Amino acid sequence: MTEKTETTAPTVVLVTGPSGAGRSTAINALEDLGYEVIDNLPLSLLPRLLDGPPPSRPLALGLDVRNRDFGVNALIEIIDQLSARPDHEPQVLYVDADEEELVRRYSETRRRHPLAPAGPPLVGISQERELLMPLRGRADVLINTTGLSPHDLRAEIDRWFGTGDGRKLGVTLHSFSYKRGLPRGLDIVMDCRFLRNPHWDPDLRALDGRDPAVADYVAQDARFEAFFERVKSLIDLLLPAHKDEGKTHLSIGFGCTGGQHRSVAITERMASALAQDGWQVSKRHREIERREAQGSKGPQV
Repeated sequence: MTEKTETTAPTVVLVTGPSGAGRSTAINALEDLGYEVIDNLPLSLLPRLLDGPPPSRPLALGLDVRNRDFGVNALIEIIDQLSARPDHEPQVLYVDADEEELVRRYSETRRRHPLAPAGPPLVGISQERELLMPLRGRADVLINTTGLSPHDLRAEIDRWFGTGDGRKLGVTLHSFSYKRGLPRGLDIVMDCRFLRNPHWDPDLRALDGRDPAVADYVAQDARFEAFFERVKSLIDLLLPAHKDEGKTHLSIGFGCTGGQHRSVAITERMASALAQDGWQVSKRHREIERREAQGSKGPQV
């Protein structure tokens, strides 16, 4: 499935391989890992790109026969030039698949092969595999995707090019008001409106859930601890599962009537708990941010 060689952390990953083998999936996986991705860059522009200012993060460059002025010998020459430079640590990722597998994939998608647009895919597949054979021999990492699902391929890319910290899934927690609808892009929503409401306490009404007094008030609800622990257990179950599926981000919303007290308090406490577990957590308090942007912190139910 995968042929492994000893490699160091690359500054440039050149991703190539026959059409239909999974190069696009590999490119997307590298982008999710934090690489700056440029796909189908004309080969003549590659030296100019690499001679420019050093990038702030590693580069992943998608190169195949669809690239303008693509040539195997020219690409090998560029690889040799990069390898000789002290400011770059290039690696060639070759994503391959068996010929029968490529024929099957083209038959299922009914796409035309770029080297045989008017003929059967097998003709183009055979020509491309022969054309790219010298590049295959120069691969630092060779992944054969025959029998692999897209999730399997992403896992392979993560294994070779990820940081290895096991916590690459980012989590964003949102507090919001149901009066203004759900924030866009939420994956999970929890309703906090059953909890006791600090709005009805005159001393707490003007505060928000970031204030310890408000957080304590909400936590004194007899149902709070059971609710929080069950939600936390659910999130603990789901985060690794979503990470294994290749997701890089999960958005979880906590809503209440005004988006000021209960949902904010829950969001703050959950963010702290997940951060302590080692997850990368960010938080957004939509209604508080909106009011502060408008210069008003007026209380809402």
